[in-house]
Amino acid sequence: MNTTPETFEAAIERVCSTTIAETAAAVDRDGSFPLQSIQALQAAGLLGALSSIESGGLGLGLAGATRVVRRVAEECGSTAMVLTMHYCGAAVLEAHAPIEVRREAASGRHFSTLAFSESGSRSHFWVPVSTAETHNGHIRLNASKSWVTSASYATAYVWSSKPLAASGASTLWLVPASAPGIEIRGPFEGMGLRGNDSSPVTAVNVDVAPSAMLGNDGQGFDIMMGVVMPVFAVLNAACSNGLMAGALRRTVEHAAGTRHSDTGASLADLPTIRNYIARMRVKADMSDALLADTLAAITAQRPDATLRVLECKAAAGEAANEVLDLAMRVCGGAAFRKDTGVERFFRDARAAGVMAPTTDVLYDFIGKAVCGLPLF
Repeated sequence: MNTTPETFEAAIERVCSTTIAETAAAVDRDGSFPLQSIQALQAAGLLGALSSIESGGLGLGLAGATRVVRRVAEECGSTAMVLTMHYCGAAVLEAHAPIEVRREAASGRHFSTLAFSESGSRSHFWVPVSTAETHNGHIRLNASKSWVTSASYATAYVWSSKPLAASGASTLWLVPASAPGIEIRGPFEGMGLRGNDSSPVTAVNVDVAPSAMLGNDGQGFDIMMGVVMPVFAVLNAACSNGLMAGALRRTVEHAAGTRHSDTGASLADLPTIRNYIARMRVKADMSDALLADTLAAITAQRPDATLRVLECKAAAGEAANEVLDLAMRVCGGAAFRKDTGVERFFRDARAAGVMAPTTDVLYDFIGKAVCGLPLF
């Protein structure tokens, strides 16, 4: 299907209301990768939302990718996070990979992800401890990556290491997931986002061609901060906002449809319940407004763009936790059942706070920015 900017909203709605909505509960229950949903997004052309038209993508930029991720998250947090990491990888490839790879990423035949996080550097993902060395005309990589989303399903990883020879904090590489020496230590067993296949990946003497370098040697930090960070923070916030929207919809449906047998009154007839729902809506709308302003700041290259990027992920993650706490309270005992759907969103929302940069690290960055101090 050739999805155009005029029809992509309809394509999102069709895929989300059918395949993604229909498989979300099973993805969560079984901890299974949302392959059907990703295939449906690919068939609709939506894996290329962030990629340029020149590369065969939709050319919708970060704002378009944000709309896709937010709507997907209303149905399935796991699919939204897998999609977020594909867009992050595709953004790096769009900026630094050959046109052939960019076209594959835009079509979804090359399914992308990031391999930055390591147990050694923990939430400071921008300072890898993994190594790259020249060996018999190749580049030999050794690493222990702690979290790689879509680890078993990605075509290749956008991979960080110490620089080969240059100064700087890191260098990025495109590493095939099938390369000899790559070991995926799954499956993922987590509290939330259970289908995102986020597993440790180790590399033992993995050889790649020198042409696998993305950007220049030692340029990894600049790419992480200039390309990856805005995309990841914005789309992570979109995921949190989508989870809030999905939870709010389900909470309202439960409150309106559940009645006391003795009085005939619905839960929504109770002022206390309406108060909680109103608080949910206000929190969700505030987070959406900040995300919209962040996109506007990025587009206009406003002086506060970096601050907004840092704020939107932190604010959305915190708001999602508050909104889902309220959803659980409103839905009461029913919220603990799988069929209501709220507890899945409650668990999924918790992940944003621990994804690097974590919420606590972001608050430190925000404080530095507000005080006029260097971030690093």
